[in-house]
Amino acid sequence: MAALALPAFAQEQPSAVASLAGGSAMSGDSADGPAPATRHLLPDAMTLPDRALLLATDLNRLLAYSNAVGDSKTPATGAAPAGEGRIKGMLQRALALLGTPYRWGGNSPDKGFDCSGLVGYVFRNALGIELPRVSREMAKTGELISDRADLNEGDLVFFGRKGRVDHVGIYLGEGRFVHAPRTGKDVTVSSLETGYWSGKFMEARRVEGI
Repeated sequence: MAALALPAFAQEQPSAVASLAGGSAMSGDSADGPAPATRHLLPDAMTLPDRALLLATDLNRLLAYSNAVGDSKTPATGAAPAGEGRIKGMLQRALALLGTPYRWGGNSPDKGFDCSGLVGYVFRNALGIELPRVSREMAKTGELISDRADLNEGDLVFFGRKGRVDHVGIYLGEGRFVHAPRTGKDVTVSSLETGYWSGKFMEARRVEGI
């Protein structure tokens, strides 16, 4: 599969927030943590919808380009592999949700998303695949990929602290992934290779059936 030449977008870097009282089965699904001193953002003058639209437009253009490159390598008498088309469609579904607000326990565009709610929604609606509700359970499914160099588009990437998974996103290629970061942030694209998330990466999983 052709890799997506994704641009070097700003990284969303979490900051500490108060924990939710009471707790539940999803209380571990949080990537909130100390923010680094330096942050790189899209221009502050842009509204959140504008920033989301910019990200979505650029990424979808790159997805379209990747599809065109793939088609040029396919014999005239054959179609692109079905698996590639399914994954591209799934990534497009995920990118269409850029800018959706984070909401703890959320699993729909109307209510917002937490990290596992976003991943579950995309896999269910784009591929018809049901995943466990929380990130730590998702990390027990599919094929383990411990080396970042072996990642493919559509793989699930997991993050955590103190050896415990508490966050998940969908890998886009070229060291980027889409996810719902934390309270106060929107669904966005972040880097897996530099910054906060690079240091929190634990493992990845390839879901059966994609």
